[in-house]
Amino acid sequence: MRQLLVLLMFSYTFLSAQNNSSYFEKADEFFKTYIENGKVKYAEIKQNPKLLSDLLTETKKMKVSPENPKVFKAFWINAYNLAVIDGIIKNYPVKSPLDIKGFFDVQKHSLGQQSVTLDEIEHKILFGNFPEESRFHFVLVCAARSCPPLISEAYKPDTVEDQMHRQTEIALNNPEFIQLKKDKVLFSEIMKWFKDDFTKGVKSLIDYVNQHRKTPIPETMEIGFYEYNWELNDF
Repeated sequence: MRQLLVLLMFSYTFLSAQNNSSYFEKADEFFKTYIENGKVKYAEIKQNPKLLSDLLTETKKMKVSPENPKVFKAFWINAYNLAVIDGIIKNYPVKSPLDIKGFFDVQKHSLGQQSVTLDEIEHKILFGNFPEESRFHFVLVCAARSCPPLISEAYKPDTVEDQMHRQTEIALNNPEFIQLKKDKVLFSEIMKWFKDDFTKGVKSLIDYVNQHRKTPIPETMEIGFYEYNWELNDF
């Protein structure tokens, strides 16, 4: 009996790993097909929604545990970004996600065997399990032009840590995302809204940013924030 239980557990683990691998490959195909230079081909997806629809059907059925952090993070980052795209497609054409009532905090999505809003994915599921992981802010893309860019690949368990690190470095070294104006530095409003996430363990936003900058920002610079552009990240 014990040998049978061990065999069944091994078989379940093996099949789950295979299913996970297949899922992430399909997600990768979707992002490679419809994302280019951080922008989304919403019109093309609207005309041919099958790949997104099939992927969301799988996303709905999957179940992942924070006990496997890499799988958990990769799955829920992709799930968030897919749900954002799906929410736009259901209302497309639209000029901004803010034009869709309750886009972030009311509309529910069936993902990972749960019914959740985008805000719940971000704050309860991801930050709720990994409260120190400020890099989530650079990989969860809200369909607006001021968001850090959406990458044309899926986040995968084997690469998610490197991908999150890379996207954080890209954002914080981008002169449009971090704007230097003589004696003043202008940060994205993301860094004002979620300041507490960025300043855990450091003194200031400049301290945080300098951990990822090729050229550090002088501590003496005045801090400000530029206005967030909520225009759709469309072509």
